[in-house]
Amino acid sequence: MKRMLEGMALAGEPLLLKALEAVRAHRDAETGGAPPEEVERLRLLAHSLYQAVLDYQLIQAGRAPATIQLWPSQDGAR
Repeated sequence: MKRMLEGMALAGEPLLLKALEAVRAHRDAETGGAPPEEVERLRLLAHSLYQAVLDYQLIQAGRAPATIQLWPSQDGAR
C-alpha cells in the first residue's frame, strides 16, 4: 500500500487531488441519495481520474499502461 501511495504521489498533487475529490463526490452522491444518473456520472469521472493517476505512474516507471489510445492519422494511414 505504501508503494502505491508513493507512486500515486508522483503523478503530481493536482491530478491526485482531483482524483480524490472525485471519489469523495461519488461517495457523497451515493449516500446523499443523488439521482442514479448523477451517481453514475461521478463514478465514471472518479474511475477515469484514478486510472489517469495509475497510467501516469506506470509511464513514469518506464512501463506502458494496459491500454493506450492511438489516434489514426489525418490521412487515414496507419
